[in-house]
Amino acid sequence: MKLGMIVMESPYQHEASDSAIQFAKAALAKGHEILRVFFYQDGVLNSTKLMEPQSDDRHIQKQWTAIGTENNIEFIVCVAAAKRRGINDTVTAEGFTIGGLGMLTELAIEADRLVEFRA
Repeated sequence: MKLGMIVMESPYQHEASDSAIQFAKAALAKGHEILRVFFYQDGVLNSTKLMEPQSDDRHIQKQWTAIGTENNIEFIVCVAAAKRRGINDTVTAEGFTIGGLGMLTELAIEADRLVEFRA
């Protein structure tokens, strides 16, 4: 099954990001394909390479980057939501691309299921 994902929560505010990462790992392990992850609203904060969690805490951006790199998953960061939060190409981590809502529309058309993670 071809899956699309939308992440709408910031990485350390709510469990949505952690749940999305676990969902992605489980779906890939079951043989599903994740076409794209679209980061929207506060979810764009998952893309910043500026986060520096404590050494004994999970590093959510690095977890996303690892999943994307290992599985060739496209990560799109909503441009409007990113600009509102001071995120641009200079602060997004490797594997994250800034894009528009048209890419979310494409994802909704191409995916068999679109799964949303938010509070």
